[in-house]
Amino acid sequence: MDNKDLLEGKKILLVDDETDVLETLTDILSMCNVKTATDFETAKALLENENFDIAVLDIMGVDGYKLLETAKKQKIIAVMLTAHALSLENTLESFKKGADLYVPKEELSKIAVYLEDVLEGRAKGRHSWWRWMERFGPYYDKRFGADWKEKSDKFLEMLKYRV
Repeated sequence: MDNKDLLEGKKILLVDDETDVLETLTDILSMCNVKTATDFETAKALLENENFDIAVLDIMGVDGYKLLETAKKQKIIAVMLTAHALSLENTLESFKKGADLYVPKEELSKIAVYLEDVLEGRAKGRHSWWRWMERFGPYYDKRFGADWKEKSDKFLEMLKYRV
């Protein structure tokens, strides 16, 4: 199966308080059945009352970590998407709280590839972060400096044993 087929027809919830981000994501994920929400209450109700394959959750503006808890209870793959909360601490927090991936908004144009990685990893029985370092290591090097790995030993150790 081609990886592009992995997303075909998947039901995805996109949650962000910025409508332009939702429009962009909807366009990129046109092969999916997409629903959107711009606030916490709407997103929480959708997560609790509908079946989704994946939820893409902004951290800021919609209380993404609380939505992550709801998604995990419903056994929905949850991907955290952020601009303002982009930090090593939030990356680790997302990982610890069970997010299936953490994606900087600057990498929004590649969201389909990242969601395919998660689905492929699941299909192969791998942890959903299995390609995270390959995909985001260079981005983090540029953003946080090459020594971010030394500052993030705990995260990298956890990641190593889960992939």
